[in-house]
Amino acid sequence: MTAMKRIILLSVFMTYWAYALPAGMAGIVNKSGIPKSDISIYIKEAGKNGREFASLNANTVRTPASVIKVMSTYAAVLKLGFDYRWPTEVYINGKVKNGTLNGDLIVKGYGDPTLSTKDLKSMVAAIKAKGIRKVTGNIVIDRSYFKVGTKNNSGFDKHTYSPYNAMPDAMMFNERVSTICVTPNKNTVTKKVPDRSYVIQNNLQRVNKPCKGRYSWPALKIDNSATKPQVILKGKISKKCGTRNICKVITKPYHSFFYAFKDELKKSGVTVRGNMRLNKVPAKAKKLFTHYSRSLEKIISKTAKKSNNLYARHLLLYLGAKIYGAPATLSKGRQAVEYILKSRGALHNSKLVLDNGSGLSRSARLTAKGLAYMYDDAYSKYGSRWMNTLSIAGVDGTIKRRFRGTVVRNRAWMKTGTLNRVKNIGGYVKTKKGKLYTVIILVNTKKGRWKAAKLQNDIMKWLVNYTGR
Repeated sequence: MTAMKRIILLSVFMTYWAYALPAGMAGIVNKSGIPKSDISIYIKEAGKNGREFASLNANTVRTPASVIKVMSTYAAVLKLGFDYRWPTEVYINGKVKNGTLNGDLIVKGYGDPTLSTKDLKSMVAAIKAKGIRKVTGNIVIDRSYFKVGTKNNSGFDKHTYSPYNAMPDAMMFNERVSTICVTPNKNTVTKKVPDRSYVIQNNLQRVNKPCKGRYSWPALKIDNSATKPQVILKGKISKKCGTRNICKVITKPYHSFFYAFKDELKKSGVTVRGNMRLNKVPAKAKKLFTHYSRSLEKIISKTAKKSNNLYARHLLLYLGAKIYGAPATLSKGRQAVEYILKSRGALHNSKLVLDNGSGLSRSARLTAKGLAYMYDDAYSKYGSRWMNTLSIAGVDGTIKRRFRGTVVRNRAWMKTGTLNRVKNIGGYVKTKKGKLYTVIILVNTKKGRWKAAKLQNDIMKWLVNYTGR
């Protein structure tokens, strides 16, 4: 065989493996208006030994956006188990006599991303159960388990104060989100949670106009130049509007926790003389109790279904500390997720760059085939329990509306990922005949996310109706 013939045959072989789609699916791709070079498709029978069904650029490295979250959620399941619960520890440093703690009350955070206002009552009740009614010292917060700095937001885009840009912290509280309740028809502006770490300046002008358009929502500006951040409400708003909840990343989560915690203690009859201090738990401190989060199963479900960036960041960091020791860092987290997946046989040998684990990144990378490999391992080990942590088509999460009223409803379990010029989806699709497929469709294109979404929707509809082998 001549060298030219070998080159031709190799070219044909490589083309076949880069572009091997059933005729009906190929037709959908051809009509999509998206260049084939922008699309990666990998579909196979679910499970480690399932047969390949469709492949297009399956080994091409893509920007994953939020589909990469499943790498961390699955690694967490493998390392910790579905029933694991995140701890937050409470200590005392001093003696308790006649109901008075002569010393400090200490809270050590381990990065529980779910810790919120509703947990405070049980924490305070546990403190009272130890006979404490007065604290002469400070509330000390230990946030040393994560080494993440003090940035409030990621700065990923211009939406600086949006909750999806919130940065992680070992002493997380209310997902780092401050909620301001504006009720024009009652002429009130309040904080949902008592928090004196930021100030509201109400410059709103109430007008007698219909509650719609530019009169339906308050405008605001956040000024960080002062000691305490200032939220400046401005513009005109209709007197006829009901409550508008403004949810923004404004202040430090440990500040918010301190004020809310101290307020709850006071309401329950426990007075605290001191203020907030940041420090590590002293060696001589005595542990009072450990507060536990909801189960990991619920945490990873919210991470995937709601595409919660903060939860994903915390999972990656926490695994880093668990494998390589505290304090948690991004580097340790990335290594830990890869180590766990590889050691458990869930990591493909294709390129994987996790970055921060949330997908809110332009440097994260993976391939369709590599993602499918992980999904197959998860299905083989955990079946429907794992599948149900993903968004269920037409039922919940990021694809609740997308597939409502379609043949795909209740037949797909997916994680989506969206950035500018990125529209991805991956998970499982069950046909009408009951056959389950692992389905990955990654589209990185300038041709429009709506075209990419339509392509994915049409392929999944076609697959659900497929009656072949």
